[in-house]
Amino acid sequence: MGKIRFIIVGSGWRSKFYVRIAKALPERYEVAAMLCRSVEKAEKMAKECEIYTTTSIEECIQMQPDFVVAAVTKTDIARVSMEWMDRGCTVLCETPASLEYSMLEQLWKAHKAGEKLVVAEQYVYYPQYAAVIEALDRNVCGSIHCVNLSVAHEYHGASLMRAFLQESVATPFTVSGKTYTFPTTETYTRYEKFTDGRVADKKRTVATFTFANGKVCWYDFDSEQYRSPIRKNLLKIQGVRGEIVGNRLYYLDEHNEACEEELAAQSELEQYGLSQDEIAIEHLMQLAAQYNRDEVDLEDLLKNALQDSYMAILMQEAVSTGTCVSSQPQIWQ
Repeated sequence: MGKIRFIIVGSGWRSKFYVRIAKALPERYEVAAMLCRSVEKAEKMAKECEIYTTTSIEECIQMQPDFVVAAVTKTDIARVSMEWMDRGCTVLCETPASLEYSMLEQLWKAHKAGEKLVVAEQYVYYPQYAAVIEALDRNVCGSIHCVNLSVAHEYHGASLMRAFLQESVATPFTVSGKTYTFPTTETYTRYEKFTDGRVADKKRTVATFTFANGKVCWYDFDSEQYRSPIRKNLLKIQGVRGEIVGNRLYYLDEHNEACEEELAAQSELEQYGLSQDEIAIEHLMQLAAQYNRDEVDLEDLLKNALQDSYMAILMQEAVSTGTCVSSQPQIWQ
């Protein structure tokens, strides 16, 4: 198989992740084109990223890429994904799959009609979290019953909590929560660094997800956590015979003696200078190319991504109304 050729629709911050991956792994990937909204933006991105850019949808279609990356705004992502699927392309879309119930259903119906969508819900493929999931799969902690998750926001958090709880998309749940505001010294944004000590109010959402089988996740996320050096992630997963705290595993062996080990997060792609996020995205790029060639069935992957978005929508509803919200059966479950 030759290089995997793909098109990027969108020229924002997330689109550059795919450019960096392709440049780090030129033997695997080629950015055929980046589709931009204006000539000015196309010229800017061509110079900045050293890739081919265009404003022509028809030109992109004629390139017959292995897949199309939809890296546009959250409000447009589902619509753009549908447009490119309708053009016969396999789509790898950024998260969330959609912000609306009705569009989640439309995406599922498009899939059942034979169109191909992969949602780039990448957190479970981070080497550090893949190591956690591998340890849980070994069952050394026994049945998992609760998770403290302060790692990722909304749909990313939903993806991780179900993976750590080993929970099906079909299990009913309730969610309640509240958003608090606390003053925090600003340090980094996506685009700049602050060293003047400025303080701003930042939001922190705390929510409880209770599943019908009794499993629980306590979700806690601060808007500063992704980038601030003074706001760190916390993870605790408890089972009958052990627990995981961060990257440390504590458990009882077959003689009921206490054991402890460090979970090693390893990937051969680290040697190429890729971040955990980029390593995880690269895995999904591989899957999208294989899906385009009908080599893999990714229906379960889509089910998970739609459920992640659905759970995020319900959490926002619970937080905004101050009520406990119950899930309802969905067509992808």
